[in-house]
Amino acid sequence: MPRWWPDLAGSWIFYSTLPALPGATPRFARIARFAPWLGLVIGGGQATLWWLGQQLGLPPAACTALVLGFGLLLSGGLHLDGVMDTGDGLAAGPRQLEAMADSRIGASGLVAALLVLLLKAAALLSLGPLAPALLIWSAVWGRIAPLPAMAWFPYLRAEGSAAFHRQQQRALPQELVPAAVLVALLAVLCLGSQASAERTAGLVAGLSGLPPAILVPLELGRRLGGHTGDSYGACVEWTEALTLWCGWFSWWLLH
Repeated sequence: MPRWWPDLAGSWIFYSTLPALPGATPRFARIARFAPWLGLVIGGGQATLWWLGQQLGLPPAACTALVLGFGLLLSGGLHLDGVMDTGDGLAAGPRQLEAMADSRIGASGLVAALLVLLLKAAALLSLGPLAPALLIWSAVWGRIAPLPAMAWFPYLRAEGSAAFHRQQQRALPQELVPAAVLVALLAVLCLGSQASAERTAGLVAGLSGLPPAILVPLELGRRLGGHTGDSYGACVEWTEALTLWCGWFSWWLLH
């Protein structure tokens, strides 16, 4: 087995509810760098479910609800929980870390979670046949977003459960290597699977997740003064939602 296989196995367990990968003892060290590949699996599952729903004649609204629920099932709601805790923290002023650590959901956290889900649902209903591809792209970009958050900002809880991400992280370019390989692979597949007239628009729509993957961790880090495990999860969800909308806007602009 390659040396990075235990880290991939650890990422698989940490970021999903899927059965453990065979043939390796999971190592929970540099697992965040492989999270985008988990995004490929989760987003691919959502895209497949969307396609099946369309083949069965389900209305887009039903497909949207099933796809969003399936994504939460596969991720265990890990990142949406971060959205709620981060929403409470942003509304708590100087008591933000205390509010984020509180297991109870406040009004601000609930509103943040509803807003993310509504943004995703509205985008999927607007994307039409582009929805399956953007589900994959958004899941990948969403899991790239925590990497710059870990590299550019301090971790705000010395004893937090996600502190190991930053403690064991190497330079950002090294951490981005698996993600860069994946994005290149998706770009090649995108160019090869569409008619010539649609290739550029489809590729631009997919790559439009890059700005949210940079701007979301920057903005959350600026407002919080750093990051926690909760805000890493919030980076995932907000980047996913904004990638869907950026993809729709790019597609509309090029047509």
